[in-house]
Amino acid sequence: MAHDEVVELEGVPNPAISFVLLAMGWFVLSKSALRSVAPKEARNQGPVTVWKWVNTANSLVHSFVTGIGALVCVYFHPRVAENVVSTYSDFSHRLVCYSVGYFIFDFLDMLINHRKRSSYELMIHHVFVLSCFTLSIATRYYLAFTIISLVVEVNSIFLHWRQLLIITRTPKTTLYYRTVSLLNLITFVVFRIVTLGWMTRWLALNSDLVDPAPYTCGCISIAVLMLMSMILFVRLLKADFHSNVDKRAYNSSCANNNKAQ
Repeated sequence: MAHDEVVELEGVPNPAISFVLLAMGWFVLSKSALRSVAPKEARNQGPVTVWKWVNTANSLVHSFVTGIGALVCVYFHPRVAENVVSTYSDFSHRLVCYSVGYFIFDFLDMLINHRKRSSYELMIHHVFVLSCFTLSIATRYYLAFTIISLVVEVNSIFLHWRQLLIITRTPKTTLYYRTVSLLNLITFVVFRIVTLGWMTRWLALNSDLVDPAPYTCGCISIAVLMLMSMILFVRLLKADFHSNVDKRAYNSSCANNNKAQ
């Protein structure tokens, strides 16, 4: 069943809470399953590293489902880009519920098991995302806008994949790591920066179409997410490319010195 406008859903029960709880249950089961298959490279480093691997792998599952799901929504329901306020479909609603369930689960997982600076940064990210996503599934408005924001998760697939390689200490000089790293940067620009830029532009040009409360929530959240994305992008460049440039320069210098001798 699919609906073009939210007004058609008046009187229809909203199953958001049920689907969010189901999603949380799914990620609890997923965490248990992933813990049983954690690689020895992670296990050999202790329980904290195992938790990091499992948590990152769980995040990869979420990113794959929501990122691909968002692209499917946009492809088969192109109206999401034309009317991002009231366009509705059952699939998009369930997909956002699934994402809300993940962000709640992941927030609690980090709060209980990993109270570190890196986790606090992600928890702040989750709070801003949840403030917007929860409003969307509760009112069933702005679902199309939320689905477009989930396109960002296409990049998160490679972001989490890269992190798994780091956790298992995959050498950065391998073709495998370099390929994932390059795809991560490409999708970062195409699916994260461009998407957030489009959302910022839409809010700036269509403030009259959005109620004050969700408009304020959206503007603050996107501003914070854009800032965090820029910081993350710089970190990725320094970690994966700047260090490689320095190493090549060092090796070249050593080679020249050897020739001179």
